[in-house]
Amino acid sequence: MSQADPDPAQACFDTSFENFPLTRPEYISAMVHFCRGEMYRSQIWRTRLDTTTNWAVVTVAGMISFAFSSPEHSPLTLLLANVLILNFLVIEARRYRYFSVYRARVRMIEENFYLPLIRRNLVSPKDDWRDRVALDLDTPKFKITYLEALLFRLRRNYVWLFGVVLVTWLVKLFIHPTPARTLSEIGSRMGVGPVPPWLVLSLVAVFYCAATLSLFTELARRAAVDEICGFERDLEHWKV
Repeated sequence: MSQADPDPAQACFDTSFENFPLTRPEYISAMVHFCRGEMYRSQIWRTRLDTTTNWAVVTVAGMISFAFSSPEHSPLTLLLANVLILNFLVIEARRYRYFSVYRARVRMIEENFYLPLIRRNLVSPKDDWRDRVALDLDTPKFKITYLEALLFRLRRNYVWLFGVVLVTWLVKLFIHPTPARTLSEIGSRMGVGPVPPWLVLSLVAVFYCAATLSLFTELARRAAVDEICGFERDLEHWKV
């Protein structure tokens, strides 16, 4: 090989991807496709969230229908519905954590890539947003804690289902097997086999008080803030 001939290995290196920076059209095209892909992934997890909620609604409707279909059916059926609803809430909180990962990427791109384009002022609100997104692709990280996700879904959807179950349980105690005349008669119907009425009432009161009070905690208020309220808030969860 003569001195003038190029080294094949060097020639291969010189034509590598890193030696040819993207042009502006190539960069914009890549970002558009990337945003579209992340949006599709977030929509998939959004659909899974809706599916879990639908399961919970159908379960509540089925339990109520069964409990009121006959005066002989025990009010315990409605309390067992709370166990199933809680199970769906746990599943949905996990799904929401995955949804928030892709939603956060989409919001970061919308706020720092599309927003300057629409304004025709090519200055991103966050200077390091590209580094944050790139590192998140390299080492993904949840943008919300599991407890925050649990409280968020409880606040938005499941608190209403728990409330419906509570109201229907009290109505069931009042009208079946015959309309109650006094509060003591309603209380006596709360017992389940060997479990005394006062213990059942105590467990129900503790469960609903805990669920209600958890909605007024600082963590619940943080979890209630989503992308509609402004720029992506979970920057402390983004790796830099």
